[in-house]
Amino acid sequence: MSDPRPLPDLDPRLDGGRSARDRNIGSDPDLAEVQAAQLDRRAFDRLYRKYLDRVYSYAFYQLGDHHEAEDATERTFLAALAGIDAFTDEGATFRSWLFRIAHNTIANAHRSRRRRRTEPISDAQHHHAPGADPAGVVARADEGRAIREALARIPVDRRQAIVLRFVDGLSAREIGAVLDRSEGAARVLLHRALRDLARELGETDEGDRL
Repeated sequence: MSDPRPLPDLDPRLDGGRSARDRNIGSDPDLAEVQAAQLDRRAFDRLYRKYLDRVYSYAFYQLGDHHEAEDATERTFLAALAGIDAFTDEGATFRSWLFRIAHNTIANAHRSRRRRRTEPISDAQHHHAPGADPAGVVARADEGRAIREALARIPVDRRQAIVLRFVDGLSAREIGAVLDRSEGAARVLLHRALRDLARELGETDEGDRL
């Protein structure tokens, strides 16, 4: 399994209006592949390969543990494959349907963790190419760690909104479908999430300078 997809530069102003992605979600780009998988389960492999890294990243940013994220990812795709016949093109896109399954799977993992009373691994193990600039590697690792720690300090639903939007590329409408909210409520949630994250990162920077 590859490392989780990185978060891009985040600016609360980025989500102030409707993006081109939001304005162009009338059709589901995965519909043909979904229909093929409904006829022949072997065709599901194309959807699996397309969304494997995205689902894993979503799980990792929620769970903070590679092994648990891999398990949640596997369970998500097994559930999606088993239920693929139930998917219909009636407003929700395939990826919002898939991430809704991931959302529920991760919630179950959190409940299981609480029963076991285990703690997640705080830092991911990253592998870098030979000859990589050590200073650059350290800087990127520190930046990634700061973002993960800041995300961990904001409410769960806001963290999910940020990861779904900026790591997995879902629209506000799709985020609403995953989190069982209206599109407008998802936009408000994302705005508040970005504000919280900016504040957490700002406080981290202030602490580093003390």
